[in-house]
Amino acid sequence: MIPKSNISLRFVVVGGGIGGLSVAIGLVLAGHEVIVLEKAQQLSEVGAGIQIPPNSTRILEVLGCKTQILEKALVPKAYHFFNHKGDNLINIELDPYCARKYGCKSLHIHRGDFHKCLVERARELRITILVNSGIVEIDLDHNIAITHDGHKYHGDVIIGADGLNSNVRSSIFGKHSLATNSGDQAYRSLISIPEMAKHPELDFIHKIPCVNFFWGPQGHVVTYPLKGGNSCNVVVMGPDNLPPDARVVAADKHEVLQFLKTWDSRLQLLLSLATSTFKWRLQYIEELDSWSHPTQNVTLLGDACHATLPYLAQGAAQAIEDAAALAYLFGKIKHKSEIHFILEMYEYIRKPRTTRIVNSSKDCQQIYHLQDGEKQKLRDLECALDPPQERCPARWADPEFQEYLFGYNIFEECKKQWLLATTMKEKL
Repeated sequence: MIPKSNISLRFVVVGGGIGGLSVAIGLVLAGHEVIVLEKAQQLSEVGAGIQIPPNSTRILEVLGCKTQILEKALVPKAYHFFNHKGDNLINIELDPYCARKYGCKSLHIHRGDFHKCLVERARELRITILVNSGIVEIDLDHNIAITHDGHKYHGDVIIGADGLNSNVRSSIFGKHSLATNSGDQAYRSLISIPEMAKHPELDFIHKIPCVNFFWGPQGHVVTYPLKGGNSCNVVVMGPDNLPPDARVVAADKHEVLQFLKTWDSRLQLLLSLATSTFKWRLQYIEELDSWSHPTQNVTLLGDACHATLPYLAQGAAQAIEDAAALAYLFGKIKHKSEIHFILEMYEYIRKPRTTRIVNSSKDCQQIYHLQDGEKQKLRDLECALDPPQERCPARWADPEFQEYLFGYNIFEECKKQWLLATTMKEKL
């Protein structure tokens, strides 16, 4: 599904996370040379669990990573939604439904395991990955990425996959393009399943692999087990109380328990088993006017240009879709003079979709975190409608929106848009 170019370009990818490695793999499959510059001292991913929805799984298969990922992932049977008192609102089947309807499964996996699979695939393809190579500046006149220790790396194209606080973005647009605080933070913990197994009232969280959501005043909770049977990923979203200059800090679990003191007692029991907890400020990127430099061959990918709140579990998936789009389009290139045209096409294809998903995730913040009252009662009644209707508060149950999220095939979209664009160019 990734065409192979008859010319070979040199790409510099800034950032060795999930998005950066995905685009590096895709571009090499498209026939190009890639070097990845990662600022960390070693290749690793921080965090705990991550969901891989069907729109992402189908890309990972094309990138040659799916088999390794399936070895480390779990296939969730369903989404279960509860209110903060523990009353079930709606259930959404995932397996075997997703494979039947969309041709791909929904997965969940430890973020570190996901990243290792991408690293292994990149090494299999002999992609150069340099650690301790943080970028401080892009020389836009010469398309050169300059690292903190003065090393310079020229590329026909530079791709900034360097996250929320992207130095590449700052080089293109200036320091004013900063992330926006959502007002929320996320407490993240991995909790021992053997410890959970001592409490039968927690069986529903880990016995069958499912994703559980609890919605309540000013926050919500997400739980799902990870492969191996040893740990359960637990995320508690609530009001942001981090110091202004902090993004991630260690948290006292008693702070989490205090926030959940009026919630389902099973959640309080679950969080009491946590041995360590970190809290993360949740931020997003307001829609940028453009993702690429107006004249130079420098562009952005993933969180660097459309960081989203995690409330639709689509952040990494959208970065992987970006990667697939760049790989497909640069597989079509015939001459270096087409580079900027392709970057414009990339943005034309990707920007409307990522903007809708960022905005929909922000809407979920308001839907999930309602105070008890009339609006909350109406929300819960809308969840109970059978079959689910469009605008269902559990957004994955909305038939139109579910199709939009899960049924999207980036390769087919690129193929269609490439044909339209090239036909138009020929007519001109």
